[in-house]
Amino acid sequence: MRYPDASSPQVMTRRGWWLVVLNFLIPGSAQAVAGNRRLGRIGLGATLALWVLVLLAVVGMVLWRPLILSIATNPLALLAVEVVVVLYAILWIVLALDTIRLVRLVKVRPAPRAGIAMLSIALLVVAGGGAAYVARLTDITRNTLGSIFSASGPPVAPSDGYYNILLLGADSGTGRDSMRFDSISVVSVNADTGRVIITGIPRDLEGFPFVKGSPMAKLYPDVHTGHASATCGWSGAINQLNTELDVCRDGAKIYPDAKAQGSTPGVEATKDAAEGLLGIDIPYYAFIDMAGFAALVDALGGVDITVTERLPEGGGPSYEGQPVNDWAIGWIEPGAQHMNGDTAQWYARSRKTTSDWDRMKRQRQLQEAILKQFTPANVLSRFQEVASAGQHLVKTDIPSSMLGYLTDLAIKSKSEAITTIELTPANQVDQTTPDIAYVRELIHSKLHPPTPTATPKG
Repeated sequence: MRYPDASSPQVMTRRGWWLVVLNFLIPGSAQAVAGNRRLGRIGLGATLALWVLVLLAVVGMVLWRPLILSIATNPLALLAVEVVVVLYAILWIVLALDTIRLVRLVKVRPAPRAGIAMLSIALLVVAGGGAAYVARLTDITRNTLGSIFSASGPPVAPSDGYYNILLLGADSGTGRDSMRFDSISVVSVNADTGRVIITGIPRDLEGFPFVKGSPMAKLYPDVHTGHASATCGWSGAINQLNTELDVCRDGAKIYPDAKAQGSTPGVEATKDAAEGLLGIDIPYYAFIDMAGFAALVDALGGVDITVTERLPEGGGPSYEGQPVNDWAIGWIEPGAQHMNGDTAQWYARSRKTTSDWDRMKRQRQLQEAILKQFTPANVLSRFQEVASAGQHLVKTDIPSSMLGYLTDLAIKSKSEAITTIELTPANQVDQTTPDIAYVRELIHSKLHPPTPTATPKG
């Protein structure tokens, strides 16, 4: 290979094929056997180091998955990966070009000459393009995680075996001086099994307490009653808290640390209300912007939903008693449907011909359908679209230090059925004067179901 018979076209042809394929399979090997040994050692060393890192990552995903996921979701680690991939791509291109030089095409038989040249170019494109694609995905991931999970802080321990996250949905479109949360729920993830329980809180629920020791508990030591005045008014409903704190009270004084923690006074008040109502600790929140919800559904390729009744699309009547056909801009028909983002958004919002309880069920149905769409294959094939939608969809105060562990739990949860609890009259929860002790017991029984005991033989 190093000292071939250059006068033999057959020898040079075989040598050319071997060098091109060897350099692609083991970058640096062509130089080691037929060229600059120093360059070959650099190429082989880099290749060996890359193989070791990949092997460690694969073994780590089996043996130390939380650790590997923590590294894979760390922005600094992702930046390091991006730099390494780019440098290796540059080295691979240098080695490929040097291999073409070593082949000495003019000595190769005329017929295979074009084939060797085309194979060299094709493998160079595959290797360089693949590395560029990996670097691009890494960069998108790093930027997406950095824009969503900007909060800092150490991980928190699970509370009573669960990580509880307040999930809020609303339209934060321009032109709104405040917003009411259209969807309020608490996602509880078992810290050991990944089992998920979603508790739906009706947006018009009243008579709830705030957790003891919270700023709002000082204003409402018993239950939230709401308030009205000549210049500003709000009801006692839980979805009015954002308006109360953002418009009608000086929320920044009540929750002075909210902004620094990546939250808002209205979110913190709602979190304290959910804690007081359910009797559980809720350290984090995630806000889903309904204005960007459709983009995420489209990015995932749509969702499959079985519609049980005909639903109108549209903002509702402009006057009392206006016929539905006069204001509906379209209809969602019953039956199995593959919904795009716009249809899914109306499916989650529509309530003029049904009730809030029906809408809560549909929202939970959509949440489960979207979670099913988050398969590795689907996300990877649509990664750029999903990442772009996510940047404009989610706001949260979950610190980046929690990402690895929560990602591991998300993987575990794929094998677990999702349990839902709706705090509605169907579950004997009154919407104006709920029995708080009953609600807390209901939540506790779902989070900690009794362990079945074996029936003694006898």
